[in-house]
Amino acid sequence: MTIFLNFRTRSVGGAVNTNPQLYGGLGDRAGSGWTLIPQARLRAMFAGKSVLFGVHGFNVTQANGVASLGLLDHYMALSGSSLFVAVLWPGDSVIPLVDYPFEGSVAIDCGRRLAAFCNDFCGTAQDISFASHSLGARLVLEAVSGLSRKASTVCLTAAAINRDCLTAEYTSAAKNCLSISILSSREDKVLKLAFPIGDPLSLLLHADHTPFQIALGSEGPPTPTPLQVQTPWQISDAEQTNGHYDHGDYLPPKSPAKWPRVAEFMKRAFLRQPQVWP
Repeated sequence: MTIFLNFRTRSVGGAVNTNPQLYGGLGDRAGSGWTLIPQARLRAMFAGKSVLFGVHGFNVTQANGVASLGLLDHYMALSGSSLFVAVLWPGDSVIPLVDYPFEGSVAIDCGRRLAAFCNDFCGTAQDISFASHSLGARLVLEAVSGLSRKASTVCLTAAAINRDCLTAEYTSAAKNCLSISILSSREDKVLKLAFPIGDPLSLLLHADHTPFQIALGSEGPPTPTPLQVQTPWQISDAEQTNGHYDHGDYLPPKSPAKWPRVAEFMKRAFLRQPQVWP
């Protein structure tokens, strides 16, 4: 059974739920067997646990988020002292893709609400960590910035955010965690071709970062990096074992020969173990 923290008000698109709900359920598209976990139980549920919040990216419906993060949780199979929480958020719309400039603000809103949730209910957790894909990086970094304690680990894969974010917009997040792991690919067509177009448009809505930057999930961070950033982070252009990594290859269920390696990367980052790939 996977634990889902749901910031959605609708299964496709919709506004941010200002009172996110925690559910236990199966990781399938139907959300089978979902059971609401009462707020009165939350502090006890997180007490003493190493908590990992997994966050999907842009243009993911609720059904797809449930399926993808449920499979990720099942594959990672964390120990009983750890707890994986799948974060569902409305980074999509009824008309796909055209809403990208607006979704950065949604990610920021959800990130702040995730920080508030952690501060309210995870105070007695052993530690708190985060793993993200795509635009989920912005949500995670916003959450880490607002935590009342230091995050243990932050893992950002295919991050759709400026590559200088850790030394500019989210310097506070970098300082408020112990370890940052990044996974990037120069063969990510979405970040290589679409990000430089879509990201400056979002600047028209909120002046929070420098326009026309390369994505963190494409080139990795500029050097020198914050001390918290671990190496390696770049999937080699020459790697042919499972082919080049495009934007959709990082999370299940797509590219079954590729995403398990990313899941292992996330798990090793969470456990503070040295990476064996890339």
